[in-house]
Amino acid sequence: MKTERVIIADNQELTAIAVKTLVEQALAAAEDVSNSSVTICSAGCKAELIREFQKGEATAVVVDYPLFDFSTRENFTMLCECYANVTWLILSEELTDDFLRHVLYSTHNVGVVYKDEHESEIADAIRRTMDGKRYISQHATQQLLESKQEVTQEKDTLTATEREVLRMIALGKTTKAIAAERRCSIHTINAHRRNIFSKIGVNCAYSAMRYAFRAGIVDDVLPASAAI
Repeated sequence: MKTERVIIADNQELTAIAVKTLVEQALAAAEDVSNSSVTICSAGCKAELIREFQKGEATAVVVDYPLFDFSTRENFTMLCECYANVTWLILSEELTDDFLRHVLYSTHNVGVVYKDEHESEIADAIRRTMDGKRYISQHATQQLLESKQEVTQEKDTLTATEREVLRMIALGKTTKAIAAERRCSIHTINAHRRNIFSKIGVNCAYSAMRYAFRAGIVDDVLPASAAI
């Protein structure tokens, strides 16, 4: 996909200026003369982004997610999936393990690089994004791998039955429905719930669901995403 526009969605003025400079350098260094027609613009809120996306042009977006006005990570990933001709690069100071896993496993067109990484890697990330490719920096990749290793080690403390019950909880099934499906008593399922919650350190079904997502227990029901 040949990018027709680059949108800088960063409310830190100095960072926005630096990103614009890197974009201009990337365009100047490219051999393809058609890059001279690429437009560089900015957006200060989600509504402005959507108005730009509706023009239908192939677009690369460089965004500082924590400083932008996305209400939830689900709101963000939903927007990312709605526009197939938009490639995103999150350029931020710091992202939580939970957010990083959610975004990278739930989308196919969102990349990540951190602001404290070497300028050459940030520049490479921007160039790849402008080429319509997903870029995940070494720092983000390492963070993702360490997070996965951590939750895998935690998941190994659950029995096979407990993992299956946790998967069903994460899918939103009630205790009664789980008991019926597994052909056991509600008392048994409640006992499993108590053991599971104790082992993974949570105290409600919502937290258990988030854990199950992070641990990959419900990966089979999540939207398809590009391999990391």
